[in-house]
Amino acid sequence: MNYEIMGGNLPAVICHMKQGEKIVCESGGMSWMDDAFTMETFGGGAGKVFGRLFSGETLFRNLYTANRDGDIAFASSFPGDIIAVEVTPGHPIVAQKHAFLACDPTVESSVFFQKKIGAGFFGGEGFVMQKFEGSGIVLLEVDGSTKEYVLAAGQKMYMETGHLVIMDASCKMDVERIKGAKNVLFGGEGLFNTVVTGPGRIVLQTMPIAKTAMELYQLMPHTNS
Repeated sequence: MNYEIMGGNLPAVICHMKQGEKIVCESGGMSWMDDAFTMETFGGGAGKVFGRLFSGETLFRNLYTANRDGDIAFASSFPGDIIAVEVTPGHPIVAQKHAFLACDPTVESSVFFQKKIGAGFFGGEGFVMQKFEGSGIVLLEVDGSTKEYVLAAGQKMYMETGHLVIMDASCKMDVERIKGAKNVLFGGEGLFNTVVTGPGRIVLQTMPIAKTAMELYQLMPHTNS
């Protein structure tokens, strides 16, 4: 896939497609394109459709085929960044809900359930995430900017709720309660931290949309009804 990410903090990715190339996106995910493409909507079976429902995706996907060389673009839905991740056989990745923009048709997506109840309740990413495997490029949108780390086996990274956007499937995610009554009451970090343990790569985002929405809500005027 030949692509160009543009737009700064309000990004879009323009994919420069050769004749015969294909790309998959969520239904309604295409932002603009020229007249080189035909579209086919598919579900992929009841299991995959309901899996997308649980993971916060649209129920169906669109397959765009280039009948000649042309451009097709996908824009982010929130100020932030778009990153391209290469998925290779045997090395799946896991991403937060709503991160998916588009991918090569050789990349398979499925629902990823958190195995530990605590991670689902308090980790900020929820019980359900998205898993991508196979071979090819997947384009993902993130909230704010990104920072990547590669964790060694057993190495831990602690983070505030919602900052984890991508991790290798070889990583483990859990939550840990913040210790000490004074730290809980006056530290301003809440009761729990998300903890990711290596080995594997993780990508963190600087501006989780849920946290941003809460900050904006607190600044809005409120009236008693």
